[in-house]
Amino acid sequence: MARTLILLRHAKSMYPPGVPDADRPLAPRGERDAPAAGRWIAQRYPAPGALVLSPARRTRETWGLASAEAPGWPDPILEDRVYEADAGTLLGIARDLPRDVTEAILIGHNPGLEDLALLLAGDADPQVLGRLMAKFPTSGVAVIDIAGDWADLPRGARLSEMAVPRG
Repeated sequence: MARTLILLRHAKSMYPPGVPDADRPLAPRGERDAPAAGRWIAQRYPAPGALVLSPARRTRETWGLASAEAPGWPDPILEDRVYEADAGTLLGIARDLPRDVTEAILIGHNPGLEDLALLLAGDADPQVLGRLMAKFPTSGVAVIDIAGDWADLPRGARLSEMAVPRG
């Protein structure tokens, strides 16, 4: 059974003095871009079966604004391991997705998200891979097609799309 993993980097955040990293809010640009990312995903993947995100404020705010544009999205699973995760940790989270889920969204942070996308790129189209390698910016979306089970990752994975929706 084919599966799709959608990697969404949180929208642009602020760096207020004295605010811990996990509590940083979205910047005005992030507040504009998150809904655009939600629309982009919803137009292509209207009913993902799982949505996993970091508990950081900026990822929760990204989800809130993006999901308002995507009524088919499920309730999120806040996963502490996503915050400050490296590609290996994120790969483990993806491998643990339920077998009955065929489309999932993971909202997280760089550099882990970008490293995971590169790990799962497979034989991606050179233009798509080039966009990812140039930069995985805030509100960036990488779509990974998987020919097999979540547990088999990275085997069967291929980067199929890389987009940066802006609001």
